[in-house]
Amino acid sequence: MLQVNNLVKVYQADKIAVTALKGVSFSIGAGSFVSIMGPSGSGKSTLMNVLGCLDKPTEGRYVLDGVDVSHLAEKELAKVRNLKIGFVFQTFNLLPRITCLRNVELPMIYAGINEKERKRKALEALEKVGLVNRAAHRSSEISGGERQRVAIARALVNKPAIIMADEPTGNLDTRSGEEVMAIFQELNAEGATIVLVTHEPDIARHTQRILYFRDGMLKGDNMVTDPVKARDILAELPLTEEKTV
Repeated sequence: MLQVNNLVKVYQADKIAVTALKGVSFSIGAGSFVSIMGPSGSGKSTLMNVLGCLDKPTEGRYVLDGVDVSHLAEKELAKVRNLKIGFVFQTFNLLPRITCLRNVELPMIYAGINEKERKRKALEALEKVGLVNRAAHRSSEISGGERQRVAIARALVNKPAIIMADEPTGNLDTRSGEEVMAIFQELNAEGATIVLVTHEPDIARHTQRILYFRDGMLKGDNMVTDPVKARDILAELPLTEEKTV
C-alpha cells in the first residue's frame, strides 16, 4: 500500500539547511494499523506531511497504492490527496458554520460527485461513526469527541486507500480518545489501512505496529501482538527527549 525508499527531507532556513528526514525506508501493507512515534523534532510530523502528499521529499522515492508520487506536480498531488488519502487532524479542521453532513460532503464536492449521491454517502459515513443523529447540527454545536468522529467520517467518505491521522486524540479527554481509537480499530478490522502519529503510549497500544523515529531516522520497527508486548516496547522508547531538529 505504501513504500518509501531512502526518503530525505531538507528544509532551508535562511542560509541554514535543516535535514528533517535522513534516508528513511519502510513499507506498510494494505490493512495495517501503524503508529508513528518519537520525541519532538524526531521528524514524524515531516514524515506525515510527505506521506500525506502535503509536501515533497528532497530525495528518495515514495509509492502510494502503486503510484510513485515522489515528484508529482502540485495538481496531481492534490488529486492523489483527495482520492487516495483520508486525513484526520488533531484540530479537527471542520468548518464551524456548516452542518456536520455538509462537512462530510466536502471531499465529494471536490471529487465532482452529484448532490444526491453525496448526501447518501455522507449519511452512511456518519452512521458508521455513530453520529447520523447529529447530521443537521453545526460542528460548533457538538463536543470535541463528536467533532473528531465527524472528521473521521469525512476522511472515510471517498473510500481512500489510506487514512492518515495526526495526533487525532491530542485535543480530547481520555474517554473521547478511547472512543475515537475504538472507531479506528473497527475500521481497521473492516480492512482500512491506517497510519497514526501520536506521542501517547496509551494510544499507540491500540495499533498493530510501532515505528519509532529519532533525529530524523527510523530507530525502531516493532510489531505489536499483545498488550504486554506493547507495554514492553513502549517502556523502552525515550519519548521525552529534548527537541533536536
